[in-house]
Amino acid sequence: MPDTPTAPTPDVDAPEDFLPIKDTDYVEFYVGNAKQAAHYCAQLFGFQIRGYRGPETGTKDTVHYLLEQNDIRFVLTASLRPDSPISTHVHRHGDGVKDIALTVGDATQSFEETTRRGATPVQEPTVHEDENGILVTSSISTYGDTIHTFVERDEYDGLFFPGFEPWSIDDWAAPPTTGLQYVDHCVGNVHEGDMETYVEYYAQTMGFYNMLHFTDQDISTEYSALMSKVMANGDEKIKFPINEPAEGKKKSQIEEYLEYYQGAGVQHIALATDDIITTVRTLRRRGVDFLQIPDSYYDREVLRDRVGSIEESIDDLEELSILVDRDPDGYLLQIFTQPVQDRPTVFFEIIQREGARTFGTGNFKALFEAIEREQARRGNL
Repeated sequence: MPDTPTAPTPDVDAPEDFLPIKDTDYVEFYVGNAKQAAHYCAQLFGFQIRGYRGPETGTKDTVHYLLEQNDIRFVLTASLRPDSPISTHVHRHGDGVKDIALTVGDATQSFEETTRRGATPVQEPTVHEDENGILVTSSISTYGDTIHTFVERDEYDGLFFPGFEPWSIDDWAAPPTTGLQYVDHCVGNVHEGDMETYVEYYAQTMGFYNMLHFTDQDISTEYSALMSKVMANGDEKIKFPINEPAEGKKKSQIEEYLEYYQGAGVQHIALATDDIITTVRTLRRRGVDFLQIPDSYYDREVLRDRVGSIEESIDDLEELSILVDRDPDGYLLQIFTQPVQDRPTVFFEIIQREGARTFGTGNFKALFEAIEREQARRGNL
């Protein structure tokens, strides 16, 4: 077995758990064309289009597609008007994440507790009702234009939200799922000097704690560096790494993101699978583009010394460019897509955890060098 790495000591102690969070309820994207984005996610990533809200269902100025795959729920939202807040968001940021919604037992109490502690209110507690019951939501802001909506749905038995109708589609147009199971974590990029502000924001307003801290010595290459702190709720179901750029010889990936996204926002969403080999084979076959990792990363002796014994074949990992790392609790496998829209901003991570609680520290150098190669191709390094 390799030497077992030691997890970094948290900087912020876990405060009182005054905000019990059950899970990630949904992730909402503001996009330019929701219909095309929905079919992209369905055809390539295996999401099932479950619901729709738009002019045909009584919502005149916006369209919303509900996509699901196991415990993952995406909402793709677009405006039919050029002067709406949604259109303004897309014009500035491109397609991107607007809302990381969280399931709670009491959306009113969640709003009151977080805003009392300093969270910026976005939407006060609101009751939504139809023949399927009652659903309560409230919202607060976080970095950039991103928000968190608290969703209380214990008394609601409908499809998703009042106004959504089931989406019917021919079987030939709905390919099988790809084995994606749940949202593992969501990563935010913020401007240099702002990371600590949002670390404190999550600690004070939501009761999160700093489970990991990576310095520019941990995450650096010859050309660029960044710093990151991972904020998590008490049971670590919800994990929000927050990145900021650090000084380097050339432009970092965080700086490139901030330039094209025109501000802070969600950089990537990590989606968990129980079988990353099968999932990634399927995604590649459907046309998903991933970062390519150099063959030298898969030197058998070096890899064995670093991560020890794993169940998966190194040949398969090398063929598919999957990374592997170990922490005190186990190991993990991960791979990162290319950006999923024209701007080099939002992308997905596919991750399989075999006990590991951390985020692949041993992979950072190989990963960031792969990202830099793509930056160089775009002329942005």
